[in-house]
Amino acid sequence: MNYDHHRQRLPKSKAYTINWYSFQTLLLLLGFLCVVAAGVVLRSARSVVMPLVIAWLFSFIFKPAIHKLEEKRIPRGLAVSLLLTLFFIICLLVFAILYRQLLPFVNAFPGYYSRLINIIEEVGQRTDLPTDFLVELNLGRRLTSLLFALPGKTISLVSSFFLIIVFLVFILLGTPAFAEKLKRAFSTTTAERAQQIINDISRQIGRYLFTTVIISASTGLAVWAALVVIGVDFAVNWGVLAFILNFIPYIGSFLASIPPILVAIVKFYPDLKPAITTSITLLLIQVSIGNFLAPKVVGDALNINPIVVLLSLLFWGWLWGGVGAVLAVPIAVIIKIICENIPILRPIAIFMESR
Repeated sequence: MNYDHHRQRLPKSKAYTINWYSFQTLLLLLGFLCVVAAGVVLRSARSVVMPLVIAWLFSFIFKPAIHKLEEKRIPRGLAVSLLLTLFFIICLLVFAILYRQLLPFVNAFPGYYSRLINIIEEVGQRTDLPTDFLVELNLGRRLTSLLFALPGKTISLVSSFFLIIVFLVFILLGTPAFAEKLKRAFSTTTAERAQQIINDISRQIGRYLFTTVIISASTGLAVWAALVVIGVDFAVNWGVLAFILNFIPYIGSFLASIPPILVAIVKFYPDLKPAITTSITLLLIQVSIGNFLAPKVVGDALNINPIVVLLSLLFWGWLWGGVGAVLAVPIAVIIKIICENIPILRPIAIFMESR
């Protein structure tokens, strides 16, 4: 018996709707798989990709200076050589100073930690507070092994720095060639529009990165000067730590404040006034720079949803560790700026905004 005439058929419009939804679902699944695959590749190849990303970020800072030198009729190759040579010398000097400052702290850390444990036990005995778990954590052994391993990683850091310089040279020298390829690949109108979008993106990213570095450097200098006045040991180290962690919003300033406060407690105990002064001073520096100076200088570039910041920190921190956490927010801001300047991607920028 033939039941074909009893079979219910979907209307043509409904069939198209179901097919469209299936296609969208397939695209979402493929996009998710591509993101996961890209994450695995970036994680496994981070020794090469991470210096490339850092060089790419630095290129946005150097491009305006190179344009200024080119306007003074200095060839691009010579301008790139002068700037990168100056950058290389400054970085080597800073690295040498930090290395000399790090070694005394590494050698003194076991004594500081033992003194801190004694203070915690003494406070626990006087106040009957449950401080035994802090002693049982034995963080000192883990931190000591980590700190003593830092000088040994000098060679890998120097090799990564050289790799960043090499990538910077190719990126900065290859910019004019890319503009010429745009003109050859597309029509004049399309090429000019694409070049305008690229220039706008580069200008906004360069301004954001430059101002962020200046703000972080100001934070580090303010922390260093304040700790020198208070008399906290290793003030240079804590200033550099504040500079680096200032790139991580919300938790970076908090993490950078913990070590100098603990050092102040260990050094001046039983007098707690210097430790309290250190805490209040660091809080004032972070609040004044983070809540007043940064929004006025950086502007709307930091208009990012905190959830996006958190997800970016988790993703890039998992991908590249501490360096990824430092780069997470600048990368998120750059993605937002790029999406703002490309009409088809503008909805993504809107969802990334906090307002």
